[in-house]
Amino acid sequence: MWKRIYFLVVKELLAVWQDKKSRLVLIMPPLFQLFIFAFAATLDVTNISIAVLNRDYGKLSYEMVQRFQGSPYFTNVEYLNNEQEIERVINTQKVIMVVHIDEQFSRKLLSNDNAAVQLIFDGRKSNTAQIVQGYAMKIIQNYNKELIDKMGLPSASSILVPRNWFNPNLIYSWFTVPGLVAILTMFTSLLVVSLSIARERELGTFDQLLVSPLSSIEILIGKAIPGIIVGIGEGTIILLAAVFCFGIPFTGSLILLYLSMFFFISAIVGIGLFLSSLCKTQQQALLATFVFVSNAVILSGFGTPIETMPTWLQNATLINPLRFFLVIVRGIFVKDFPLLDVLRNLYPIIIIAIFNLSFSAWFFRKRLE
Repeated sequence: MWKRIYFLVVKELLAVWQDKKSRLVLIMPPLFQLFIFAFAATLDVTNISIAVLNRDYGKLSYEMVQRFQGSPYFTNVEYLNNEQEIERVINTQKVIMVVHIDEQFSRKLLSNDNAAVQLIFDGRKSNTAQIVQGYAMKIIQNYNKELIDKMGLPSASSILVPRNWFNPNLIYSWFTVPGLVAILTMFTSLLVVSLSIARERELGTFDQLLVSPLSSIEILIGKAIPGIIVGIGEGTIILLAAVFCFGIPFTGSLILLYLSMFFFISAIVGIGLFLSSLCKTQQQALLATFVFVSNAVILSGFGTPIETMPTWLQNATLINPLRFFLVIVRGIFVKDFPLLDVLRNLYPIIIIAIFNLSFSAWFFRKRLE
């Protein structure tokens, strides 16, 4: 039995590697997606264009404007002459924020009175506006602290000192790239398995496979193992790229990561076998793969927190193995996840894997009848 499965696995791996289209799909898109997601899919807001309307022209207002000018976040600062220009730069989306300083700013500060600075945002870019607001508030808070020290004014007794655990500098690639280990591994293994039976049907070799000494279970195992091998290989490539190309620290256990990856890929392979049995052509299998992957990523918490989703949608994510594997891979990367925390997220993946493989085996035999 195992000898027959071994030769079937070798045949599948050779079929994938010798097919130029399959080889291209397995190698180029994952690497391309790795760099696209790592550099483009980021919530860090940089190269921001803002405008300043300073109606005070005093020394204190000038010093504040210089802090915005010298900030690494604001690369383009446009100076306005009147309030009518605010509407123009916002409506044309030339800037995301306008800093408006009125003519009483310096006088109020020198008389120990509260001086207001108005920040006007383009609300059409809501997420970007919130992040830019945080940058601006930080600049103003630092300016206020320096001004209080310079003028010898009493300051507040409580001081806020933020500290970021696991990612001290809030580097966004530390969040996205470990998640890509899970997503691209899922994509590659699913693609290999979902195309396997569909390819046999297109080439006309599926009937020959059925009349061979191989049983339906042996065919299923022989189709599943190449997906697991290719998936783990792809995960290893992304893992090495994350550590050596992007400089993301790996603080956890490799053994726990690969153990979790094996069960995760097994769960995905079960889905791939189901799609492969359902589709008659490779084009259908490819389309079904992209439909599943896009929905799985959305419901995984990769881009948006699951806690912000409606309750019924949060419950739907419980059948998504990617949701749990993302927690594991990110935790092992930057948090040195202990064994108990890994197992807490691993056992749902094991349950999903058992169900998916069992259901796909039943469905495959059903389709052969």
